[in-house]
Amino acid sequence: MASLKEMRNRIGSVKATQKITKALQMVAAAKLRRSQDAAQNARPYAERMAAVIANLAAGVSGEGAPRLLVGTGSDQRHLIVVATSDRGLAGGFNTSIVRAARERINRLLSEGKDVRVLTLGRKARDQLKRLDRSVGAFEAGGSPSLAIAEEVAARVRALFEAGDVDVVTLYFSKFKSVISQTAMGVQLIPAQIEASASAIDLKGAVYEYEPDEETILEELLPRNITTQVFSAMLENQAGFYASQMTAMDNATRNAGEMISALTLKYNRSRQAQITKELIEIISGAEAL
Repeated sequence: MASLKEMRNRIGSVKATQKITKALQMVAAAKLRRSQDAAQNARPYAERMAAVIANLAAGVSGEGAPRLLVGTGSDQRHLIVVATSDRGLAGGFNTSIVRAARERINRLLSEGKDVRVLTLGRKARDQLKRLDRSVGAFEAGGSPSLAIAEEVAARVRALFEAGDVDVVTLYFSKFKSVISQTAMGVQLIPAQIEASASAIDLKGAVYEYEPDEETILEELLPRNITTQVFSAMLENQAGFYASQMTAMDNATRNAGEMISALTLKYNRSRQAQITKELIEIISGAEAL
């Protein structure tokens, strides 16, 4: 049985941990609102770009179509881009993204596909390094940066243009609410034309593009990859702070319950020790 001193030290240690988890919870709560606004404000731009690309792609076909739109005609070589955060203490946030990516990787490998992995975030790099299929690793940084998104997009395009990959899929966590984030995958190459993308209302007019659709798509499609990566980083940041706030709140409450249980145990042990000492004193006095 632990001594009273050991129990006091343990209670003090749990109290110190509780202060840390409470501070992390408050910091995450303060940063969550800004991150949530940033993620939600970025969605209309990405959705509008998807609508423009869908509208342009409808008039493009044949050999003149950009390769980023139609792909290489093969799906043998896959690149999985896994975006997580650099830090932990956020419950299962990072693990859920990596798990979804692993399921996709294992399924592709079982089909005999060649799979490569590019990670964005230290947690993805650490959890997937044993696969030994990495073609690049980037750190997400303290906050989403367009410069980092451009570097990742440039690396993806370079691998595609070199003929090393045929299909590129990005995995990240879609922020829905403080208690709900969903790990999902979005195909970057060939560009995925969303059937649900809002159509552009031409109000009966017929547009003639100058330059033509192929030239505009050649400019928009690389930019769309950067936009998708940057949007994923914003979604991840909002989801990370939401998960961290929830995890630290649970940890703080668990620490409080542990402190109560340890304090009760300490008081009982102290009372038992005092009672024992009193019995020894009384017994000694009676013996005299």
